[in-house]
Amino acid sequence: MEFRFKKKYGQNFLTDENLLDAIARDAGVDETATVLEIGAGAGALTRALARRARRVVAYEIDAELKPILAQTLAGLENVEVVFRDFMREDMARLEKELGEYRVVANLPYYITTPVLMRFCEEAKGCRGLTVMVQEEVARRLCARENTPDYGAITAALSLKGTARMTRTVPRTMFIPRPNVDSAVVRVDFEGGVAVKSEKAYRFAVRLAFSSRRKTLENNLMNAASIERGAAREILSAAGVPEGARGETLSPAAFAKIADILLERGLVQ
Repeated sequence: MEFRFKKKYGQNFLTDENLLDAIARDAGVDETATVLEIGAGAGALTRALARRARRVVAYEIDAELKPILAQTLAGLENVEVVFRDFMREDMARLEKELGEYRVVANLPYYITTPVLMRFCEEAKGCRGLTVMVQEEVARRLCARENTPDYGAITAALSLKGTARMTRTVPRTMFIPRPNVDSAVVRVDFEGGVAVKSEKAYRFAVRLAFSSRRKTLENNLMNAASIERGAAREILSAAGVPEGARGETLSPAAFAKIADILLERGLVQ
C-alpha cells in the first residue's frame, strides 16, 4: 500500500518485530494494562503493545494512515485508534474514560517537550511514560544535576518520578532513515520529589532556567520581583550556595526553594 511520509509530522516508522516487542516490554505492559499510545504511525508498535496489553487506545493525527492501520491492526479487538490531535484532547475527559494507564509514544522532536509536560502537569491516572526520542533528548530527560544535559525538562520530570534510558535505537532501524539515532526512555510516576505545591515547584524550575547564564539569585529577583537581599535570604534558607546557577541544583533543592516561596506568598 503506497504512502507518502510527511516531514511535518516527523514520520519515521519501525518495522523490526523484535525491537518493537522489546519496547513494549520496556514499558512494563502486561495483560492488565491499559495503554495510551501517542502517534500510532503505521501501527507496528501498536500491534506489539496489543499483544501484551488488555487495551490499547492509539492516537494518530494523520488520517491518511487509516487504510494502513486497518490492515496492520486487523483482528485485534483490544485496539481503538483515534484520528485526532492528542494535544487538543480534554485530558480530564480522556482519563475518566481510560482509568489507570501507561503512555507509550514514538515522539518527533518538535512535540516531545509539550507532550511530556502535559502528562507531568495534567495527568492524574498515568502510571508512567515510555517514549522513543532523539538520543540527545533522551540524555537530557535522564540527566543529573551538574551535567551539561541537565535542564528544565529534567527537573520537571523529577517532580513526578524517575527517568531512565532502556535502550538506544540506531537510525538504520527506521523508515525513512532519520539523521540522528534514537533512544527509549521510561519514566515511572512514582518516587518523585515531595513538595507542598507542584505549581510552586514548576515556578522555581522555570525561573532557575529562564536565563542559564545568570545566577539563580538574579533569576529569582526578576521572577519574584524582590530585592537582592530577599533573594539571597531565600536561597540561603534553602541551602543553596551563593552564586549557584540552576543547572547545579538537584530536584530536592528546587523543592526546598518552592516550599519557601510558597510559605512567603511569592507564588500561589
